[in-house]
Amino acid sequence: MVEPALIKAAQAGDREALVTLLREIENQVYRTAYYLLNNEQDALDASQDALIRIYTKIGSYEEKAQFRTWVQRIVTNICIDKFRRKKPSVSIEEHEMVFEAGNNVETEVLSAYAAEEIREAIGKLPEHHRTVVVLRYLQDFSYNEIADSLNLPLNTVKSYLFRARQQLQILLQDYQKGGVRG
Repeated sequence: MVEPALIKAAQAGDREALVTLLREIENQVYRTAYYLLNNEQDALDASQDALIRIYTKIGSYEEKAQFRTWVQRIVTNICIDKFRRKKPSVSIEEHEMVFEAGNNVETEVLSAYAAEEIREAIGKLPEHHRTVVVLRYLQDFSYNEIADSLNLPLNTVKSYLFRARQQLQILLQDYQKGGVRG
């Protein structure tokens, strides 16, 4: 949670406060972008665009909405624009797994596999469903905050989440049964 005094100082032109504010929110911005775009490079680009937009528009933030809702609206809109311009691509990068000494390697491998399966399933959702899932389950937004962030009626948010959960259940069916994707 960002301190309101920090936001006010940034709005008043305090560059140090603004830099501190951007550093406090950059991980949250990247995380949202990554799950919406499902690609590390695109997420980095979108995060940078979002932080620049926040930097230039901080003076226009009004306390009518929560600060994090305002930030999420910016990053979500940038991701949606980027998604519309370029269909998402599948990354073929190999990711190294680092195992800590003393931990059960099998458990770590299964956890990493589960996380990857879920990430891939979220990436297959339609754009509007993916967005509400990311905001709800990864950013821990309330239904009302999601509605405010995306400028949607509350019932639409609930409907999108319901349908997204149904789609995820189907997409993760093999994993839930203990099977392996072919």
